[in-house]
Amino acid sequence: MRQYLGFLMTAGFALAVAAGMVILSVLFGPKKKTAVKQESFECGMPPAMEPRGVAKVNFYLVAILFVMFDIEIVFLYPWAVSFRQLGPGAFYAMTGFLAVLFAGLVYAVKKGALEWD
Repeated sequence: MRQYLGFLMTAGFALAVAAGMVILSVLFGPKKKTAVKQESFECGMPPAMEPRGVAKVNFYLVAILFVMFDIEIVFLYPWAVSFRQLGPGAFYAMTGFLAVLFAGLVYAVKKGALEWD
């Protein structure tokens, strides 16, 4: 149990911070909705122009791909740090994991997800 103490303390701290933020936003957040409070806010200045419309789908596709490959690093870094202790089984598992991610990248490129019109 002692070996998990650091993880449990970090997870508990993260949950306490998240819960604290939610509680503080409920306590100190706006209670009444008025026209002024609902107005868009741009650096303390009135809006310079009207919104241009909705964002293109490509923006969301790139964002999802970024998150996917960002999460890859979450798994890849600890594996690389403890590579020598894990043995060949972990190497083959990570090779499979990276192969699936690479196939996803090839699919996204072939579908044109990274091209802007």
